[in-house]
Formats: sequence, structure tokens, C-alpha cells
Amino acid sequence: MQSVIITGAGTGLGKELALKYAGLGFHIILSGRREAALQETKEAISSQGGKADILILDISKPAEVKEKAAGLPEQFDLYGVINNAGVGHFGPFEDLKDEELHDMLTVNLMGTIYMAQALLPAIKQKKGSFLMNIISTAGLRGKANEAAYCASKFAARGFTESLQKEYENDPVLIQAVYMGGMDTPFWDHNNYISDRSRLRSPAEVAGIITENRFEEKIVIESGK
Repeated sequence: MQSVIITGAGTGLGKELALKYAGLGFHIILSGRREAALQETKEAISSQGGKADILILDISKPAEVKEKAAGLPEQFDLYGVINNAGVGHFGPFEDLKDEELHDMLTVNLMGTIYMAQALLPAIKQKKGSFLMNIISTAGLRGKANEAAYCASKFAARGFTESLQKEYENDPVLIQAVYMGGMDTPFWDHNNYISDRSRLRSPAEVAGIITENRFEEKIVIESGK
């Protein structure tokens, strides 16, 4: 059974993508830092007849990625990698704390790079394999009060577009997904979005992604 690993699979878009790809017949490797949330996703997949395993992993730590993620191809028939995990800190640029800057760059950018470097060698020659980077429309245009977040996403965009060129002669499909804000727990700890009702649901966005899963570039704006 072909496997797909999804980072940040415990909640939001990661959870919905896990359900969608399980429905397509993939075995899902649910990755994240919180076991309880991942277990809930696993149970949801099992209830619809799918199969999933849990991998507790902090993608911001390169040694941990090399130890845990790099060993996956020995255990599973790995075909897909979805780099979905991300963090955001918003507000006036001058008010951002050092740890917030570090958090966004290490998770949104370096975590994506670490996972790609660890797993591309194992999947790049498999027909039908793919590496999908969930980036955000913050990687397409700058936004007020999102300077550092956009910096991390613009860098992830450049990384992804470069991989598309570097691997254009290999069977692996390198994909970039640029979606607007969604009504997810991402916003639970700040007041940056005043009206979340105007945002798409993660299930809706996951549906659009899976419908366009063979495209190199998927752009989904936030407004309904």
C-alpha cells in the first residue's frame, strides 16, 4: 500500500488532507508534535475504513528529522510527502519577538527543507510520487503586519520553484499550494482575524487541493 506522510496532521488542513488522501486509498503517516491530536485524526481515518500510523516529529530539529523521517522508506512504500506544518505570528513588525521570528523561519522554511532533503531521495524515481509544499498566499504577495511570516513563505516558494526545476526530469511531482486564510485553530491564540466566517473551511480547501492534486501550482484565495 502506497504511503503519504503529512506534517501537522493533527488539526486543520493537515487533518483534512489526511482524510482526503486516505479516501484516495493511501496509507497515511500522521506527523506532528502532539500525539493526542494525531490520535484523533487516526481514529477518524479508521472510521472511514482507511489506514494510518502516527509519527511524533518536530520538523524544526534536523537531527530528529534525519533519525525519524529518513527511516520511513525502510518501513513503508513511501510515495508522497505533504509539508503542511506551519506557524504564524502577526502584528507590527517592530513588535515581533526574537523567538517568534525564529519559530516561523525554522518551522515554515527549514522544516520544509529538512523533510524534503530527508525524503526526496527515496521517492524521486517512483512514478506517481509527489512532494507537496503547503505555502500560503503569503508566499505570493506581501501583507501588512505579516512581514516575517511572508518572508518565511516567500523563501518556501523560492525553495519549491527551485526544486521544480532541479527535479523536472525525474518522475516526482513537486507541488506548491498557495491558499488564503482558513477557519482553523491557527487563529485561536490571536485576534488577527476579526471575522473568521469569511474564511474557507479546511475541509473545503483540502477538497480543492485533492481535486487538483496533479497540478504543479494550486492557488486558493481565502474568500468564499
